[in-house]
Amino acid sequence: MIRYRAMTAADVPVLRAMLQALSDQDGGKAVASEAALLEGGFGARPLFQGLVAEEDGPLGVVVYYPSYSTLRGEPGIYVQDLFVLEAARGKGIGRGLLAAVMTAQDWGAKYLTLSVSPGNVAAKAFYDRAGFRAREYDFLIVDGAALEGLAR
Repeated sequence: MIRYRAMTAADVPVLRAMLQALSDQDGGKAVASEAALLEGGFGARPLFQGLVAEEDGPLGVVVYYPSYSTLRGEPGIYVQDLFVLEAARGKGIGRGLLAAVMTAQDWGAKYLTLSVSPGNVAAKAFYDRAGFRAREYDFLIVDGAALEGLAR
């Protein structure tokens, strides 16, 4: 039977391995170090929460954190990463992880949002079947020198 449980610091190596597998699937960039993930999720001020799906070992992970919509005036959840091992796909684990997030959150989330790599056709089909829809916004990022320039 598949179980869903809160991620602990001991799960960081599994988390990193699954995040790297997701990144490899989407283009192969290196992901955060175990030390960075440990600090980010389990340090003095945790910035994310996570869940692990497992049976006889880890099958998938989800990383999420609170969000808030000023348009809606409601709290929500942002799913940063969702990954299920290829051999475990098609068993409802992705949907189970999302359901477990809704059960685990304690801030009264009224919506869940995430982003998906444009080339990840299988993930897009999964999210479509789950009822997700495209937002009317582009997802943008600023970092590095441009971010430093904003701080001046």
